Amino acid sequence: MNYATALAYLYEQLPMFHRIGKAAYKANLDNTHVLMELLRHPEQGLRCVHIAGTNGKGSTSHMLASVLQEAGYRTGLYTSPHLKDFRERVRVNGAMISEEQVVRFIEEHREAFDAIKPSFFEWTVALAFDHFREERVDIAVIETGLGGRLDSTNVVAPEVSIITNIGWDHADLLGGSLEAIAGEKAGIIKPGVPVVVGEASGAVAEIFLQKARIEDAPIVFVDHTQPLPYPIELQGAHQERNARTVLQTIDLLVDKGWRISNEVVAKGLANTTRNTGLNGRWEIIGRGPLTIADVGHNADGMRVVKEQLARTPHDRLHIVLGCVGDKDVGRFLAIW
Repeated sequence: MNYATALAYLYEQLPMFHRIGKAAYKANLDNTHVLMELLRHPEQGLRCVHIAGTNGKGSTSHMLASVLQEAGYRTGLYTSPHLKDFRERVRVNGAMISEEQVVRFIEEHREAFDAIKPSFFEWTVALAFDHFREERVDIAVIETGLGGRLDSTNVVAPEVSIITNIGWDHADLLGGSLEAIAGEKAGIIKPGVPVVVGEASGAVAEIFLQKARIEDAPIVFVDHTQPLPYPIELQGAHQERNARTVLQTIDLLVDKGWRISNEVVAKGLANTTRNTGLNGRWEIIGRGPLTIADVGHNADGMRVVKEQLARTPHDRLHIVLGCVGDKDVGRFLAIW
C-alpha cells in the first residue's frame, strides 16, 4: 500500500457516515471493544480529557490542547471531521500523524480488522489510540464524533469530561428532542470523573445532573457571567464561552495535580492555531474581497455566523453554503 491506496481502502471499502449516512452509525461499542483487545488496549492508561457536545467541541479541544502543550506536556489530539487532510484527525503536539504511520497501521491490522468489519470511524479511533500510545503522550484531548454514549471514543477513562452544549444536530440518530440528545451526550459521564458542562439549562441541565448523581461524578456548570481573564485568539462571543469551559477544565486538572500556570494558560489561548493547526473557525482566507471560511453546520452554528457577520463591515454579502444530507437545512436556513 501507499498512502493513496490506504485512504481509498478506508473511504471506499468501509461504511462511512458522510457517504452512506445512517447505515454507518453503529448503535453499540462492540466493534470498538474488539479493536481495543486486538491492539492490546491502547485506551487503558491513556490519560485524557473527553469532550462531547453539539457545537464547540473542536474549538474547545484545540484550545485545551494548546494550553497543555504550552505547559510542556506531550499532548495528543483526536478530532473529527478533517477539512483537507485525513491526518488532521490525529495529532501529537500539533503535528499530524505521518502518511507512513497511517499506511503501516492499516497494513499491519487490516487482516485482523476485516474479520469484524469496523466502520471508518472505528478504524480512525483505533489508529489514534494506538498512535498516542506509540508516541507516549502525557495526555490526550479526545473529541467524540457524534453523540457520546455509543461513540467509539467512549472506551476511555478520562481525567475530566466536558459537554460543551446541546443543540439540534443528528436528531435522526440521537433522538427527536433536545432532552434525548442530551441523554446521549451524557453517556460520556463516568463514575467519579468530574464533568464540566459549558451551557445547559432547564430539562437539559437536569439530565446532566441526574446522570452525574448516578455516577457519583462531580459536575460543574460554567459561569459565563465572568469576564475572561486572558485574551483569546479565536474570535466571537461563542469562542469566549468555549474558552471559559477550557478554563474550568484546567482548574479541575490542576486539582488533580497537573502543573498548568496562569502564564501557560494565557499563551495557550493566544496561540491556539499555531500550536494545534486549527482551521475553519471564522478564518480569513482572503482580503480582496474579504473572504471568510467557517465550519458552522447547524442552526446554532448558523446563528453564530450571522452574529459575526453583523459585527463585520461589508457592502455586499455573498454566501456559499455546503452541507451533507443528514442536516436539517430548513432549520438553519430559517435563521437568515
